[in-house]
Amino acid sequence: MWEGLALSARRDIAALAKSGLGVAELHAAAIELVDRVVPTELTCWASMDPDTTVISSMTSGSARIPQQYEPLLAGYEYDGAEPHTFAELAQRPVPVARLSDLERETIERSGRVNEVWRPLGLGHELRAVFRVDGTSWGAAGMVRRGDFSDREVEFVTSVAPALATATRLAFRSGASRPRGAPAIVVVTLSGEPRAATAAVDAWRAELDEVAPGRFGVMLRAVVVGARASASGTFRARVRDAAGGWILLQADRLIAGEDADETVVTIERAAGAELMGLLFAAYGLTTREREVCHEVIGGRSTSDIANRLAISAHTVQDHLKSVFGKVDVRSRGELVAKLCPEDYARV
Repeated sequence: MWEGLALSARRDIAALAKSGLGVAELHAAAIELVDRVVPTELTCWASMDPDTTVISSMTSGSARIPQQYEPLLAGYEYDGAEPHTFAELAQRPVPVARLSDLERETIERSGRVNEVWRPLGLGHELRAVFRVDGTSWGAAGMVRRGDFSDREVEFVTSVAPALATATRLAFRSGASRPRGAPAIVVVTLSGEPRAATAAVDAWRAELDEVAPGRFGVMLRAVVVGARASASGTFRARVRDAAGGWILLQADRLIAGEDADETVVTIERAAGAELMGLLFAAYGLTTREREVCHEVIGGRSTSDIANRLAISAHTVQDHLKSVFGKVDVRSRGELVAKLCPEDYARV
């Protein structure tokens, strides 16, 4: 029976994907579809930066997690000690996991279980990452009192790729806000802000508008990423409340008395930072992306052919494919759709 339910759900998800919904609206509708087969007391879905697997937006089901638990729950995603984090699941061959499949000792050590779910009277969790073509676009955390059956796990595993495709399509939509002044925050080794520029208050309010405590959680997330990176730098793109994108970049200080501190820059994502995201969302190949960069640079077909060492005919073939994927008819429309702010003059 579950195979038929999964097929029906995938069809409904495909229909949602074609409706032009933004990520939050798409996930809200998909939560209802999945809940008919896998009911939960609480559920929260996330979209993820496809390059870093950092959570970029969150959408709850009909019952929301009490506000006081949201910062704590989000913080456990990045503390490096929790089982079944979305970043860890994204690396698995099958990115779906049930809490009860863990050893009891591991469950008893989980901060997410002890500090969030048990105080809420809940004891069972099912988590899934939405991955397609090797890239993770979203994830779901589902929690309830009773355990999840094998059939329910199989159902979620079956529909997760369709949810990934739908989430990838939804990444193409979104409004933009005025750029505003960038902010700089100096963060200590413990993850606490030590100093900041005046603009940080506006960014804090904007990030916390999406979810209470999100500003502090994202600071910790990028600081952890920078400390784990060989380069000492880590970037993450997160959604704002309007569906646009905010870029956080953490750079670890490696000399002087403040070597244990990290500098985090916060600004509106635009230009090249969004182009890579949109290239992935539209499913462009490596060569198609190269051609797009040349088109955005204002180069002619012959110039592109010379620079990429391919024929003019091949350039036109790539452009035809790109136009079809992005749903445009001209180079001008392509530039306007991929980078409306920075390259509108091209």
